[in-house]
Amino acid sequence: MSISKPDYYAVLGVFRDASSEDIKRAYFDAAQRLHPDKNVAPGETELFLEIQQAYEVLANPKRRSMYDATLPPEIEVNAAVKHEIHFSRPNLVRLGEPQLIYALLEVSSREEKTSLPTPPLNICLVLDRSTSMQGEKLDIVKATAIQLLRSLRPEDVLSVVSFSDRAEVIVPASINPDKKKQEGRIQMMQASGATEIFNGLETGMREVRRTLDPSRVNHIILLTDGKTYGDEQACLQLAEEAAAQNIGITGMGIGNEWNDIFLDALASRTGGSSAYISKPKDIERLLVEKFKALINIYADDVLLEFKEQEHVKINYAFRLQPEGGAVEIESPMHLGPILREAPLQVLFEFLVAPEALNDDILTLISGSLKTSITARPMPVPPIRLHLTREVRPNPSAEPPPTRILSALSRLTLYRMQERARTAADAGQYDAAARHLHNLATHLLSQGEHSLAKTALFEADNLERMHAWSASGNKDIKYQTRALLLGGVKEKAR
Repeated sequence: MSISKPDYYAVLGVFRDASSEDIKRAYFDAAQRLHPDKNVAPGETELFLEIQQAYEVLANPKRRSMYDATLPPEIEVNAAVKHEIHFSRPNLVRLGEPQLIYALLEVSSREEKTSLPTPPLNICLVLDRSTSMQGEKLDIVKATAIQLLRSLRPEDVLSVVSFSDRAEVIVPASINPDKKKQEGRIQMMQASGATEIFNGLETGMREVRRTLDPSRVNHIILLTDGKTYGDEQACLQLAEEAAAQNIGITGMGIGNEWNDIFLDALASRTGGSSAYISKPKDIERLLVEKFKALINIYADDVLLEFKEQEHVKINYAFRLQPEGGAVEIESPMHLGPILREAPLQVLFEFLVAPEALNDDILTLISGSLKTSITARPMPVPPIRLHLTREVRPNPSAEPPPTRILSALSRLTLYRMQERARTAADAGQYDAAARHLHNLATHLLSQGEHSLAKTALFEADNLERMHAWSASGNKDIKYQTRALLLGGVKEKAR
């Protein structure tokens, strides 16, 4: 194709077989990002005009047909991202019983790390200031918020919202704020009231939206030490709205009283994750680490759009890195971010029913990967994802790839603690204790003596007291999750 005739499908970020509805949706998404009323960056008006031209051609069936006739054969090579798939076995076997097969998806940048600009931030800290935060916790939170405010680059935006049973904007979203004045406002925060997370989240969303920009990393960091009551569904709905606007959410819980299941669900709606802060002194380190990770983002989120295959079920999906966490199984699936220095890795577990094994080739999943890259104002073309395996009479003697064996080994530990927790929640304390004993055995074999001791201690608690210790289930959950990151210890979590 000549330089004077661009690929309009690539301009809109759609496949050549995209439906008229797909083209319309892609145009409106791109136009919203690049409209001259919202963007004054050099060159973005020209990009907006190019998107308009692409839409005018592709939205008209006759013009699209004439244009398609001029196109060379499609070469599906994404210039921005690349992906690899590793399977736990090369083929499935014709059996009269269900089979499990695992697939490790890795998505990373094609560009050199040194050539990638670091994106500007649009971050809102949503801070719990309920009565239980009084004292050391709130003092450290305030000091860290001031430290982050002082570390802002000229192009960054940081807003701060505090909440209890009502929410207040402490630092409004703005570029180049009066830092001395805002530091004083942060210092004035006082603990009082109960914990109502929805009030804080809603106000935080409003602040992020004030300076919402696709060229920025738009993110909410929620920090709390307590449970919210009665507004969980409203919070989850708000998270879905955030995901639709490419706003990420990270949940950080301090101490033992917060609901980790809820914070996991809240964050995972946007491709984010939750974190456990067992000691107040670790608040500063973990918040600073999170800011550094946000600055290193290449793509804020990778979306997997897929159609369920008959007699094939995605049993489980777990993000191994950059931040460990379960992924909600629904389309579109928010897989999480790609960092400049670390790929996105997600492990899928498929359950295949015998009825699916009639043909020689089985499709496990068919869909597409879509990425949103802050450094690129133009849409990024999607990647087709079509995972298939051969079906044979006999199993292959070929061993699984080392990479997927390592991933499965690390995830097994996390799944063991999940099974223990599920059994305990159902009142099956002996079964929960057995799962923890099994976990301890595996941990000892991998040299994780301290965590193995914690698992044995909690097994004893469940057998004798029919309860976890105050921090037991969170300690085991987040420490086994930390092992997913290549064995890196996060002792404070």
